[in-house]
Amino acid sequence: MLALILVVGLAAGGWYLIKRSGEPAGGRPGFGAGGISQTVGHAAARRTDLPILIDALGTVTPLATITLRPQVGGVLTEVLYTEGQSVTKGQLLARIDPRPYEQALAQAQGTRVRDEAQLEAARVTLARYRTLLGQDSIARQDVDTQAALVKQLEGAVISDRAAEAAAKLNLDYTRITAPVAGRIGLRTVDPGNNVTANATTGIAVITQMNPIDVQFAVPQDRVPDIQAQLAKGESLQVKAMDRVRSSVLDTGTFSTLDNVVDTSTGTVKAKARFANQGAPLFPNQFVNVQMTLRTISAVVVPVTAVRTGPNGTFVYVINEDRTVSMRAVKRGEATVDLVAINDGVKEGELVVTEGGDRLKDGARVMLQGEKPTPPRQGANGQRGQRSDGQQQQGRRQRPPPQ
Repeated sequence: MLALILVVGLAAGGWYLIKRSGEPAGGRPGFGAGGISQTVGHAAARRTDLPILIDALGTVTPLATITLRPQVGGVLTEVLYTEGQSVTKGQLLARIDPRPYEQALAQAQGTRVRDEAQLEAARVTLARYRTLLGQDSIARQDVDTQAALVKQLEGAVISDRAAEAAAKLNLDYTRITAPVAGRIGLRTVDPGNNVTANATTGIAVITQMNPIDVQFAVPQDRVPDIQAQLAKGESLQVKAMDRVRSSVLDTGTFSTLDNVVDTSTGTVKAKARFANQGAPLFPNQFVNVQMTLRTISAVVVPVTAVRTGPNGTFVYVINEDRTVSMRAVKRGEATVDLVAINDGVKEGELVVTEGGDRLKDGARVMLQGEKPTPPRQGANGQRGQRSDGQQQQGRRQRPPPQ
């Protein structure tokens, strides 16, 4: 019972103190017109160039990823690159034992030379037969047979030349070169191993690093705006930022949009291209993408100043007498920090940004950094005293000391 009585007493005392703190002027002043001032954060509405941004999560995508697969089989005799090395186009990376292919080339060349000699002899014989035919010293059948032999040998020479070119190509394939410039990955085959033609694993992977693309998704509602800017020939700037958006990794330009809308997300895939000098972007890396769609001139206030009520959006405007007025506004484009006000606030007016949860229209406020105004003096020069008689009546009698 004692504990219950104590709890009830504390609750009643707290209610009484709260009740007294909410009394208007004449009792104890509260937060309202004529009451004590509440300290609030503020900012001035200003006109500035507001960038219209599209924020998205992107993935770094290389322009080319190539797996080096041998085109001929044989023993891998040399590996001339270091894992993780940057290579240039046409750089020699590895060699396969060329001796079998050198022998095949020599054999193809010998066959071609032999058939070319036979063709030359057949052509000389055909010319002689035609001379004899003009003197009526040989049958026409012999001339026709010799002409057919010449054509047969010409076909054989063409085949020999093709075989020789194939042997040269196979010999070139024993030299594995970089098809593009980029960064080479880890080696999968060591020198001395036997490799086969068109092996699925390959001996290494080259990824093109400069330039590089970033793929991201934009809302389908923004597609008409993007197409309108591209139709004007505008270059849309795109920034790639790190995971926490604390630093910009690289700056590029918008490249293209996909041709379909993803029905599951309501977005369209897009690409931006970056120079990637110094390779701050790494393939398959996740980055935060910020694309500047356009820039508009508008009156802006901090996002925290705009509030939503039953009648729509509004702000608290601070008057010169340090009272606030609730004013309906029409908001426009917004960024993470600022929002454009199309109607309702003029340039230079002060608006409440912090501490507006307990405010009402006409409430008195105090700006951060200002000193509070002292209470008014009474007629006798003492604070809070109306007259000497009232002071004496209101003063309690103290008991004499014992």
